Amino acid sequence: MVMDVHGRDLRYFVAVAEELHFTRAAERLFVSQPALSKQIRALEKQLGAALFVRDRTRVALTPAGTALLPYARRVLADWDEGWAAVERAKAAQRATLVVGMSTSPGRGGLLPAVRSRFTAAHPEAELRLRQVGWADPTAGLADGGSDVAFVWLPLPDQERYAYQVVAEEPRLVALPDGHRLARDVPPGAAVDFAELLDEPFLALPAAAGPLRDYWLALDARGGRPPRIGAEVASTEETYEALVAGLGVVLLAAGNAPLVTLGGVTTRPVRGITPSRFALAWPRAAAGPLTAAYATACRQAAARPSSGQPAA
Repeated sequence: MVMDVHGRDLRYFVAVAEELHFTRAAERLFVSQPALSKQIRALEKQLGAALFVRDRTRVALTPAGTALLPYARRVLADWDEGWAAVERAKAAQRATLVVGMSTSPGRGGLLPAVRSRFTAAHPEAELRLRQVGWADPTAGLADGGSDVAFVWLPLPDQERYAYQVVAEEPRLVALPDGHRLARDVPPGAAVDFAELLDEPFLALPAAAGPLRDYWLALDARGGRPPRIGAEVASTEETYEALVAGLGVVLLAAGNAPLVTLGGVTTRPVRGITPSRFALAWPRAAAGPLTAAYATACRQAAARPSSGQPAA
C-alpha cells in the first residue's frame, strides 16, 4: 500500500530521533511539545508501527524507528536540495531580461552599446534576445514573452505600454530596379507619395493591426484604399517580393540596407510622416531591470557616435 507522508512529519520524526528528547526537539523545531507529540503519534498511526519507546526517564528508537531514520533523512535532504534548486531558478528568472525584436535594431551598433551599459550596471543579470515574427507588432510584449522590446510605433493597445523613442527616421519607398520611379527619379531625389497611390504595396500581416496601416500610409491616402500586391512577414520575404515585382514598400531609412541587396533601390518620400523606432515595455510590469535597460538604451541612443537623438 502506498501512503503519502507529510514532509513536516518526517522533519519532526528526525528531530526527535536525533535529540531523543521531545522537549529539546520541540524547541529546535519552534513548536510546542504537545503539538510535536501529537504529530509523532499521528505518524505512528499512519505507519502502523511505534517509532519511539517513551517512559518517564528516556526516549529511544524502536526497530521500526531505526529502520525509518536513514530514509527520512534522505528524503528531507533531497527535498532541501529541490527547494534550493527552485529558489535558484526563481532568482535566475528575476535576474533575466528578455528583449524582443522583429528585426535587428542595427542603427550604429545600438544593441551592443545598450548591452555593454546594462551589463556594467547589472553584471548579475542575463539578457536574452527573442526574435518575433512581424505578425506581432509588440515583439512579444503582448503575450508576456518579452520584458522589453524594440518596436515600431504605433503599437496596438498603445496605452498598455510605456516607451521611449530610440530613432526617428524618414520613410523611404523601396522599388525594384526596373520600376519607372527608380528609372525616372534620380538617386537622392524624393518621390511625392501621391505618385505611389496606385502602386501595389507589400503589406504586413493583418494581425499587425495599426502598424500594417501605418506602413501602408493610410493616413496620407485621403480615404483611397491601398492595393495589396502581397503580404510579407520577414525581411527575406520583403526582398523576394520586391525583386519579383509584386509591389513597392515603405520602410525606415535605417532598414534600407536590409533590402537593397541587389535589384532593389530606395527613394525618399514626401508627404508622409517619419517613422519612430522605440523601446517599449508593459506599464503594469516594469521592474528594476526593465528600468535599467531603458536607461542604458537612452544613454546609448544619445551617444555622439550613434547619430541618433536622445529619447
